[in-house]
This record gives sequence, structure tokens and C-alpha cells, in this order.
Amino acid sequence: MANTACFVIVGRNDIPIYEAEVGTAIKKEEATYQHQFILHAALDIVQDLQWTTSAMFLKAVDRFNDLIVSVYVTAG
Repeated sequence: MANTACFVIVGRNDIPIYEAEVGTAIKKEEATYQHQFILHAALDIVQDLQWTTSAMFLKAVDRFNDLIVSVYVTAG
């Protein structure tokens, strides 16, 4: 079974600073666009959640098929 993970650091104004895909799955250009779409959809949820909790790690804020978005929010 092929597994992959997409790691993204997002700065202010929802601008990706760093992006890396790690895993054994064959990298496809369409998968990269899909990951970006899922990321930006999850950012809307994170912007709402960050004001309602004191936790810095927000586990499983969004899901899309077999993809799960987990978030670590830093102060500032």
C-alpha cells in the first residue's frame, strides 16, 4: 500500500512558506493541486477554531476521502 504525507508551513495571510510531500506513493501533479485545495479549505476551519480553544495541536480538523488534516498552531 502506498502512503504519502504532505507537510506544509503556512505563514500570515495564508501564504505557504514551505511544502514537502513525503512517502512511497508516485507523485502526480494533480495530487499536489488536490493537497493545496484541501489545505486552503482546512485553513478556514482552523481560523475559526484557533479562537475557541487554548490547544496548540488541533487533531483532525478536516477530512477528504482518505486524507486527514491535522494542524499545529503557533502563538502570534
